Amino acid sequence: MLKIDLQKFAVDPSDGLVATGTTLGMSTDGTSFTTIAGLKTVPDIGADPETVDVTDLSDTKKKSVAGIENTQNLALACVYKGTNFADLISKSGDGNQYHWKVTYPDGLVATFQGSFTLKIGNVAVNGAMDFTITVVVSDGPDFTAPSTGTSGQ
Repeated sequence: MLKIDLQKFAVDPSDGLVATGTTLGMSTDGTSFTTIAGLKTVPDIGADPETVDVTDLSDTKKKSVAGIENTQNLALACVYKGTNFADLISKSGDGNQYHWKVTYPDGLVATFQGSFTLKIGNVAVNGAMDFTITVVVSDGPDFTAPSTGTSGQ
């Protein structure tokens, strides 16, 4: 009988985390998510604060404070597998606000809402066909820490 040390397969992010196993889910109501097959890349997720200039005429150097956060569009690349693209076509560009969930291998979750469009990637000889889901983020992102008790210590 072959013995396998299952601890070698446990997710321990303390030394870093490989992205293999990251998933993308989409939902109309935010409760039941459908996984979109073929996820290839996930962009930076987060928001940068706008800079608000508060310099007055008595200052000798420019002063700024953080303003509201500015979330960029998120472009998620997927390998074209036929049905994964076909399932999204009717919803692309419809203006509806969908719920999105990116789940990382250790259980970290990023959620956001937004409408989306699709774009087929370039096609080349001996190349995989892919497409991009571009989400215009209207709310979020919000992060939920893994519940496994791993804290990167």
